[in-house]
Amino acid sequence: MTETESILQQFEPISLTEMESVKLMNRIDTKYVVTTRSLPQILKMAESDYYAQEIDGKRIATYDTMYYDTDSLDMYMRHHNRQLVRQKIRVRRYVDSDLIFLEIKRKNNKGRTKKKRIAIPLFEPTPETIGKTRKENISVEDFIIKKSRYTWDSISPHLNTRFQRITLVNKQKTERLTIDMNLVWENVITDERKTYEDLVIIELKRNGNVSSPMQDIMQTLRIHPLKISKYCIGTALTTPNLKRNRFKAKIRMLERLVVS
Repeated sequence: MTETESILQQFEPISLTEMESVKLMNRIDTKYVVTTRSLPQILKMAESDYYAQEIDGKRIATYDTMYYDTDSLDMYMRHHNRQLVRQKIRVRRYVDSDLIFLEIKRKNNKGRTKKKRIAIPLFEPTPETIGKTRKENISVEDFIIKKSRYTWDSISPHLNTRFQRITLVNKQKTERLTIDMNLVWENVITDERKTYEDLVIIELKRNGNVSSPMQDIMQTLRIHPLKISKYCIGTALTTPNLKRNRFKAKIRMLERLVVS
């Protein structure tokens, strides 16, 4: 058992059922980037303020995500070109709980992230695949048309992203905190692959600017927020000759972190 796993066992657990009230599908996100060497200290400081999500006795979950985009990488380019209103479309498999969702994330011009999703039975959906929302059945094709600016036939798989995730919830259940580790990107168009095993992305998900124990911890440790997209960084790292001016400084910073 690693030091991180040992510390995580000291947290009070929270189940998936108990997490239902903390979905935060409309939220404000704040991200931080640290290394695996820093994580044990951060977890020790957070232990008394957070629950740790536990599924079948596991507190570190495996995620497998396929991001979709247009042939011209419109979703990537809108982010790169600083468009405030933008979307990401992905199929995410929660490996340990065997759940698969088609998810559409939309960032608005107020900095809020809204996520809509439907359950699907296949990792690579077809237009005929049926997903279930709370009130209705809807096809993948109709869901994408209804919830995004794209159509199903205008997008295709581009980037597979795998990582391990720790999910924490504050004791007041007003904040969800995700900690992503062992990042692997595989570009299905270029066949390029990139790994960042020593990198950790911490994301606070809150319904507004409510107080956050983790935000206080980061301030104490002098770790500053960083706007970062796993999809955009992974795409920039695995697509030769792609426009990436906006992300160059962040990529250099990540490289320094993992080799320091």
